[in-house]
Amino acid sequence: MDAQSLIARRVALELRSGDLVNLGIGIPTLVANYVRPRLQVFFQSENGLIGGAPVPEHGMAHPLLTDAGGRPISALPGACTFDSAMSFGLIRGGHVTISVLGALQVDAEGHLANWMIPGKMVPGMGGAMDLVTGAKRVIVSMQHAAKGASKIVRKCTLPLTSARSIDLVVTDLAVIGFPDGRITLLETAPGVSVAQVIAATEADLFIPNDVPEMKL
Repeated sequence: MDAQSLIARRVALELRSGDLVNLGIGIPTLVANYVRPRLQVFFQSENGLIGGAPVPEHGMAHPLLTDAGGRPISALPGACTFDSAMSFGLIRGGHVTISVLGALQVDAEGHLANWMIPGKMVPGMGGAMDLVTGAKRVIVSMQHAAKGASKIVRKCTLPLTSARSIDLVVTDLAVIGFPDGRITLLETAPGVSVAQVIAATEADLFIPNDVPEMKL
């Protein structure tokens, strides 16, 4: 299994029936492909859709049905569309159960930096500030390192997305949480040792006595 699929599959295990879930650009959009059978999860796209479903079959894409990154998605029976004002009213009003986002950095206090440096030819912050602040639970899905450098750092050096701390990080190496405000290794990816996670992580992880292998 490739790294992105592994991350998305593990994040999908966090979803429960009745959840309203926002999926950000990148790896988060893959989570919809791994929802367990008979689980009733409602995916919200900040561009104005509740009831989004996985990528449609070839030739069945509709130009007005897209995910946060502008890629085609499908819609379930009963799906509804609305304008951005309604969409962000849901987000800012605290009605989103889980927000799944990518990140550039997560630090030891659970702070998230996930928007790019101004002046670069890359996407801006989008609705991330609203989602991190407004969602009941925030999960980061990302590669553990980029260009050999850990993305789990002691202190974010990039601009913070929100003052709020996130709840969970799922990477290609580990699941990391913040119980009682302490950055903690909760699970390791299949075939990955605790020592390998520690070596790949800049932040000083708390290591419980028993660290199980990632559930998939």
